[in-house]
Amino acid sequence: MKDKANLLPSDKKRNRIAKVSAKTNPNYGKSPDERSVKELLCNGVINLDKPCGPTSHQVDAWVKDIFGMDRAGHGGTLDPNATGVLPVGVGDATKAMQVLLLAGKEYVGLMKLHKDVDKDKINSVCKSFIGEISQMPPIRSAVKRVRRKRQIYYLDVIDIDSRNVLFCVGCESGTYVRTLVVDIGKKLGCGAHLAELRRTRVGHLKEEDSVLLQDLKDAFVFWKEDESDERIKSMVFPMERFFDHLPKIVIRDSAVDALCHGASLAIPGVVEVDSDIKKDDMAVVLTLKGEGVALVKSLMSTEDMVQKDSGVCAELERVLMNKGTYPSIWKKS
Repeated sequence: MKDKANLLPSDKKRNRIAKVSAKTNPNYGKSPDERSVKELLCNGVINLDKPCGPTSHQVDAWVKDIFGMDRAGHGGTLDPNATGVLPVGVGDATKAMQVLLLAGKEYVGLMKLHKDVDKDKINSVCKSFIGEISQMPPIRSAVKRVRRKRQIYYLDVIDIDSRNVLFCVGCESGTYVRTLVVDIGKKLGCGAHLAELRRTRVGHLKEEDSVLLQDLKDAFVFWKEDESDERIKSMVFPMERFFDHLPKIVIRDSAVDALCHGASLAIPGVVEVDSDIKKDDMAVVLTLKGEGVALVKSLMSTEDMVQKDSGVCAELERVLMNKGTYPSIWKKS
């Protein structure tokens, strides 16, 4: 459907660089893949296929009703008439939703032109919107109506049938696709509106891996009736799935609880680090078992983290792990 060169920022390939050798104590923590269904329901994420009609907040409410819990929240609101990928966090995973603001998004939409336009002109004008654009949020939006800049990573015309234009767009979070279509119509000189919209991707969360609300409810009911039935594990993933698009910093067991108590990350605690981290980048700190510890803002580049033996390399943005999951070795020292 789209060219191989059409990539979102989350498609960037990174290499993991080992700084020192370290082992993890099996008596503390747990690999995300080993979490039980109960643990996932307290701190998991769902790649939900939102249906047409309800608001994204209504979908959150339905998820809470299905699981009988108090906390569920989505990342990246979809209009009531839009469908597709709606990431939903349950339990403690709701505090990690902010990371999705850095994940690019992909949509397939149907644009209806108000007059006949030459196909070559349609293709040419659509391509002209690739890059940085300026948008005014629509009147009915949750943000202040001030002009703002957004990135369009790719915009492919899939098919043109008379005045119907099927397209695929990859864009920065916060891009209003309906506004984009109106602006394309203005540049074409014919006017246009968005007739249908489906989100096919948020970072590494893809349409083909999404689940329907009814299937989610069925799987939960089956598990409640028989806890050995773990089909729900294919629908509720560990919170760490939200971090697939972020650079990673892996730390020693002895440094984990210090971060959980609010400490910044110092170089001696770093074991491995991803390539291409720049100063001020958001990154996720992981244990040696792959558990999310905290979201941080990098104070050093990858090169500095690897080469230096001392100093603070990242400051906390959000703690993800509960205190006491790992022992407080740092207090003794």
